[in-house]
Amino acid sequence: MSPSASRIKSPQQLIAESGADLEGHGLKRTMGLFQLVCFGVGAIVGTGIFVGLSDSVAEAGPAVVISFVLAAITCIFTALSFAELGGAIPVSGSSYSFAYASLGERVAFLVGWCLLLEYGVSVSAVAVGWSQYLNELLDSLVGLKLPAALSSGPADGGVINLPAVVVILLAAVLLVRGIRESARATAAMAVLKIGVLIVFCAIGFTAFQDGNLSPFAGHGAAGITAGASLAFFSYIGFDAITTAGEEVKNPRRTIPLAILICIGVVTVLYGAVALSAIGALGADAVGDKPAALSLVVDQVTGSTVGGGIIAFGAVVAIASVVLAVMYGQTRILMSMSRDGLVPRVFERVSPKSATPVANTWIVAAVFAVPAAFSSLDVVVGLTTIGTLAVMAVVNVSVIVLRRRDPELPRSFRVPLYPFSPLLGVAFCLYLIWGTGWETWVQFAVFLAVGALVYAFYGRRNSRLVTAAPSAAAGGAALPGAAAGAGATPAGAVPVSREA
Repeated sequence: MSPSASRIKSPQQLIAESGADLEGHGLKRTMGLFQLVCFGVGAIVGTGIFVGLSDSVAEAGPAVVISFVLAAITCIFTALSFAELGGAIPVSGSSYSFAYASLGERVAFLVGWCLLLEYGVSVSAVAVGWSQYLNELLDSLVGLKLPAALSSGPADGGVINLPAVVVILLAAVLLVRGIRESARATAAMAVLKIGVLIVFCAIGFTAFQDGNLSPFAGHGAAGITAGASLAFFSYIGFDAITTAGEEVKNPRRTIPLAILICIGVVTVLYGAVALSAIGALGADAVGDKPAALSLVVDQVTGSTVGGGIIAFGAVVAIASVVLAVMYGQTRILMSMSRDGLVPRVFERVSPKSATPVANTWIVAAVFAVPAAFSSLDVVVGLTTIGTLAVMAVVNVSVIVLRRRDPELPRSFRVPLYPFSPLLGVAFCLYLIWGTGWETWVQFAVFLAVGALVYAFYGRRNSRLVTAAPSAAAGGAALPGAAAGAGATPAGAVPVSREA
């Protein structure tokens, strides 16, 4: 096998290596449909709606409702593709593994590189939003706020954002204890934050005035598009459901169903929140305001008590996003480590907790740094474009695998194929256009760095290459079998294809 070839892993090999139809090589199957839906809601609903809503309103005005619908349509088409692939290849690698099975190792590595941006950097962004609402909650409860120097990064006039670091470390503690504990905590927080947003809508609609929706699209189509690109950040996280492929009961049925339920619930909820907020105060009063939902409730009720309740819900909601997204990040790294594309430390599973402990603490330490010192605005655009690029690849992967492996068992099939995945690609490209040329340049640089990392590390250490000589010599297990995660079953010879 030429080291420079574009290597493709079959879906069957990915499933065999992960033990996805067995017990996941040390990972335990403890999550049912309800827990997985709550996990998905936990990964989605957070900073994007509690903090990012005001930014989308500033761009689109009352027409932000359309922006949310456009973002939702993009997610729905892509969610259908995720549902098909998640049911057919139920492994922890999510988009990375889907790309490996369809478009080859080089593309898969760049997808994994973008997922580091989506899951990892968004953890930092979410933690910054958590800090804002924690201050709002403290102000409501005791009339005090943390000093700006200790609750904001340098870009926002502070020195270090300690609350953002704390929430990341607390999530890491919970994750290393075990998936059962993490899933229970995420489920409880998901139910709570849905309840808080329903209460918000009820309060907002009591003060609804038709005049606040005029002019509806004062910023024109360009404003709606820009608003949709920002609103898309509110949906990031639903793909994290597929990273739980090795810890879900009956994954071939549960994963597709959970994805579709999550997108439906979140879309209805977001539209209602945006409409009630603007209808109550108007776009000018909501746009570009920190902790906008608490502001709306305070002004509608004439009391800080309601705003405090919303702030409490936001603190819980955003903490659950940190937990769920960090979970997804560690599982992506674990899958990449199995393939030799990142160091082996990321694939090791603790026999005591059945979790990748070292992996989790490394992720927490690395992403606590930007959370401590960066601004939310700095990373939202780059995270959005990286996520959209990954979603476009997932839609393409559905088409490629339908042609290459038509007999692959699929518990769910994308309806209106191939138009549905093609429309998914088109909507992703449309929202990428709305992010602006500065974000395009940043993303191009980010991809270039990823390509260099693959060329100098990933390509040389790929187990499709390093395992080939030993397999040919005597059918030995892949390197890392003793690590307890990601090993090929004894006697199995790695299967790959040259693209």
